[in-house]
Amino acid sequence: MPMNDDRVKLPINANPVDVHDPLRFNQGGQADPYSFARDTMQNGAAEAAVYNSKKLEDAVHEMGLQLKHHEEHIIFLKAQKNRLDNSILDMHVALGKYQTASESGSENEELSHVQSEEETLGNIFLHEKSAAGIWYELKRHHGTQASHLPLMKDVVGIVAMLGSVDDDNLSRLLSDYLGLETMLAIVCKTCDGMKALETYDEKGHINKSLGLHGLGASIGKPLDGRFLVICLEKLRPYAKDFIADDPQRRLDILNPRLPNGDSPPGFLGFAVNMVNIDSVNLYCATSIGYGLRETLFYNLFSHLHVYKTREDMLRALPCIRHGAISLDGGMIKHSGVFSLGKREINVKFPKSSRRSNLPQNYSETEREIKEMKWKKERTVEDMQREQVLLERARFNFDLKKQEYMKFLAQSSTHATQ
Repeated sequence: MPMNDDRVKLPINANPVDVHDPLRFNQGGQADPYSFARDTMQNGAAEAAVYNSKKLEDAVHEMGLQLKHHEEHIIFLKAQKNRLDNSILDMHVALGKYQTASESGSENEELSHVQSEEETLGNIFLHEKSAAGIWYELKRHHGTQASHLPLMKDVVGIVAMLGSVDDDNLSRLLSDYLGLETMLAIVCKTCDGMKALETYDEKGHINKSLGLHGLGASIGKPLDGRFLVICLEKLRPYAKDFIADDPQRRLDILNPRLPNGDSPPGFLGFAVNMVNIDSVNLYCATSIGYGLRETLFYNLFSHLHVYKTREDMLRALPCIRHGAISLDGGMIKHSGVFSLGKREINVKFPKSSRRSNLPQNYSETEREIKEMKWKKERTVEDMQREQVLLERARFNFDLKKQEYMKFLAQSSTHATQ
């Protein structure tokens, strides 16, 4: 008896199943591995092309966004500069009105101030072969254009002309305390300005054809000997508060106390606060916004005390740490070091102009103008930096865009083949 066969029987005419064999067959029925490899490579190349295209497209997009950011930032900075220009102009107009109104009442006082300045300048010119004398000679010959000269543009001035004092005797004493070399020191904003004043050859010798040396030689006044240059950006500024609502921005320094807690008799104040500073230098004399009082004069005088008499000064010795002077000629250079005798110094601070008829907000307006000019300078510097970044971004964008377009063109050529 035949056995039962449970297996499913396929019909004789069943169509064969198309199995994806990794091997291709040619017309003779033989396997063709080269055809398969070619198809695989074409598929891989296509995927790589899509990936590279997307990568380049994303890079072009990102660079385009950076380019747009720099363009928008420059537009913003230009608008900010224009606003500052308009505000500065408006404030100058306001100050012009104040000055016109006050001229008649302060002519004698202003004349005295001008005469005192001229006297100080004249005494500086007596030291004609000094760095200060040569610098002012250059300034006198070039007038208002002097500040644009490479040698001059970073120089703030000479110590003796950067402050003024109400009392002629006090001016003489403060100038004597500092000494002639310091009074004739050149004050620069940055170290670059200092480097422009004196250059050196490969052996480290002074190049006397450049800087102040070259200038002195050219006018028949060769500079000889050493001279002081004070670099504001390298001074440590006073870091505490200013006296509130003081248009001269005097430093809020604690008054000295004797061991018993009393104030020393005859104490008149701190020398750093007794120098009057032109409003143009009260604010933003440095690139980061500090004025001359908290930088230059604080470093020159520190906590120097001023007393009425020598006796007052000597009684206050327990609380004197940074030196003291008295109006009758006493001088302590610093703790334990006394300066005796008498010395005449012909270069001293000019007498102040009090400008008593000007309104109270005059100094405030001057301060605001100074701050705005400082902000404008920083804005212009930001614009210059942003312009460099913009040009670099535009160059990189154009380069990447060309790379992308070239890639698309090559991809299109391969596709048609």
